[in-house]
Amino acid sequence: MSVDRNAAALAIDAFLRALGHDPASEPDLAETGWRVAQAFADELCAGYAIDTRALARASVMPSPSPGSLVVVKDIPATTTCPHHLLPATGTVTVAMLTRDKIIGFGAVAALVNAHARRLTLQESIGEGIVDDLAFALAPAWVGCRIVMKQACMIVLGERALGSRVETVAVRGEAADAMAIYATLGVGR
Repeated sequence: MSVDRNAAALAIDAFLRALGHDPASEPDLAETGWRVAQAFADELCAGYAIDTRALARASVMPSPSPGSLVVVKDIPATTTCPHHLLPATGTVTVAMLTRDKIIGFGAVAALVNAHARRLTLQESIGEGIVDDLAFALAPAWVGCRIVMKQACMIVLGERALGSRVETVAVRGEAADAMAIYATLGVGR
């Protein structure tokens, strides 16, 4: 589906008017509709334009040492909650026990970014990342830990300032799930 930036900008302006704020008469809101439309189209939803499976497959190479543990830690990520359209920010750790294929570390970060830059739940980001890596690499196991501060928890309702949400997704031979969780730093 193509993005209609003008319709999005007009919709944001209408939204602001419905809240009692007219962008035409409040200088601070002038061009807000356009800026919000641009932010969502060019940044916050940019991940929809990326085929994440193709991204993962394109960076696959033979492993120089099968059976290696690979951990890419503290990849910064920002996503937009589909329930409130508010941001969540934090870090992602991806770990895997390789077999005969590996993927470039930058490609792991690009995969995280592609999944996060969508209107999506934190849990879905992790599930998508491990599914794509399991498909492209067939590792013994792959795991993804995401720790984020959810704006909807901080600015709405209980206003749980300082709270963090931690999610973990794992695929493969997870016979010793606790070892995988320790590798991912769960609970730290």
